[in-house]
Amino acid sequence: MDCCADSWRRLSDSEGEETAPEHRSPLLGHRGAFWKNAMGFWLLGLCNNFSYVVMLSAAHDILKHQRTPGNHSHVDPSPTPVPHNGSSHFDCNSVSTAAVLLADILPTLLIKLLAPFGLHLVPYSPRVLISGVCAAGSFILVAFSQSVGTSLCGVVLASISSGLGEITFLSLTSFYPRAVISWWSSGTGGAGLLGALSYLGLTQAGLSPQHTLLSMLGIPALLLASYFLLLTSPAAQDPGGEEEAETAAQQPLMSNEPPESKADSSSGLSLQERWTVFKSLLPHIIPLVLVYFAEYFINQGLFELLFFRNTSLTHAEQYRWYQMLYQAGVFASRSSLRCYRIRYTWALALLQCLNLGFLMAAVWFNFLPSIYLVFLITLYEGLLGGAAYVNTFHNIALETSDKHREFAMTAACISDTLGISLSGAVALPLHDFLCRL
Repeated sequence: MDCCADSWRRLSDSEGEETAPEHRSPLLGHRGAFWKNAMGFWLLGLCNNFSYVVMLSAAHDILKHQRTPGNHSHVDPSPTPVPHNGSSHFDCNSVSTAAVLLADILPTLLIKLLAPFGLHLVPYSPRVLISGVCAAGSFILVAFSQSVGTSLCGVVLASISSGLGEITFLSLTSFYPRAVISWWSSGTGGAGLLGALSYLGLTQAGLSPQHTLLSMLGIPALLLASYFLLLTSPAAQDPGGEEEAETAAQQPLMSNEPPESKADSSSGLSLQERWTVFKSLLPHIIPLVLVYFAEYFINQGLFELLFFRNTSLTHAEQYRWYQMLYQAGVFASRSSLRCYRIRYTWALALLQCLNLGFLMAAVWFNFLPSIYLVFLITLYEGLLGGAAYVNTFHNIALETSDKHREFAMTAACISDTLGISLSGAVALPLHDFLCRL
């Protein structure tokens, strides 16, 4: 934005010149277009990940599903702990919360695996519509569910919405200045914080989980409004920074030629080119896979077992606080790209794996004296995960050519999803093993 400030300063210094009024209006229009796009991508990130985060925050409640004839909520907001095994010192559900994680991530994994080979043939607008409809359907289905199985089907809808939306909007960033990546990333971090905090706050305030979920139906509508009404049509430009957003005044996205028409988009790449680009992304993909494997193994495999009986919080409330603090860390670090940038993301992967090892030992040997230590570790875990995400995609945007950038963004989306899927697959048997000790 320095160049924008300099331009505005130069115009302000030339008050006496007749040409000043003629230049000031276009500059304001260009600046307005950039900020509309920045806010549009922030809202898209917020809305896209919101349902996914809410389902993970509600995971413990979904698996404590106890509906009685007089109970109009699909879950008990403050369930009475029922040990999985009377001989186990853990307070366990019969099924690990990793089951909800897998329902929330496997459809996303499938979408992301197939997307680089054909999703570019589908226009962006239908993809966004499907994403919004699935998000709304997930809230409705889980809210009115009367069984764990039906609730998990609602979680699957949330996964389809989030996965399709992420791959769509990250690909869309290749048609805009690179700066929008940081706004998108900050929005996804905001989704984590607001999603977890809203579920925690509304249920703590006494609202039933059913009404809590139904109150969130405005989020899918906001997603559609952000895409169709707020984003402007991308001009043909080198997406190198904010200054490129000021090359021309732009109109709302629906009124102009869609981004699919860009001449150097990924639709013209051969399979050999795609494979070559994918191999060049592995130094970015592998660290991000490790980061997400470690943090979601913690979140959905260990948090449920880190139950402190010496606090006033119930087991379900402790789980919700873990999720909220993790998302707070993610939001802070995903919004940090303008403050600092990290090129070597493998260091973040190493630190996250150390977190996993420490908390695994804490579960096994039960040596942590206070839940507040876990709260601090959880916040730190979120900071590492969010920093890995935003810096990975920013580094990819810097290092790939215009021709390959859309495909690179699409292909790299598999990183976090693959790590999360692997963590869920490992956390399920670990949960059963520990609860049967």
